Amino acid sequence: QVQLVESGGGSVQAGGSLRLSCAASGSTWSRTCMAWFRQAPGKEREGVAGINRGGFGTYYADSVKGRFTISQDIANDTLYLQMTSLKPEDTAMYYCAANPGPFCWGAGTLGKYNYWGQGTQVTVSS
Repeated sequence: QVQLVESGGGSVQAGGSLRLSCAASGSTWSRTCMAWFRQAPGKEREGVAGINRGGFGTYYADSVKGRFTISQDIANDTLYLQMTSLKPEDTAMYYCAANPGPFCWGAGTLGKYNYWGQGTQVTVSS
């Protein structure tokens, strides 16, 4: 079993920054891949950024490249998402997720993430 607990969401103005954290516990082999997803009201859940726990790669949605950075602290079992230059369209519930791999990103990988946190709300005002 894997437990994921997100924190760090909030309300900011456009152009601002936030850092999301995801504290993970439980089976490490079940979280070879870690990722951040988001879902805005009335929209489908979408992948924002992903990372291979072994350090073999990071992945980003085109909409956040150059603005968001995913990272991890292996020793403390924490996943981060540093968000800068935030835009109103970044407003969404952000979720941390894990899957046992080996496919961390790309078409069809949403369904491979079988552990999810409860989400943290990010609101960006113009």
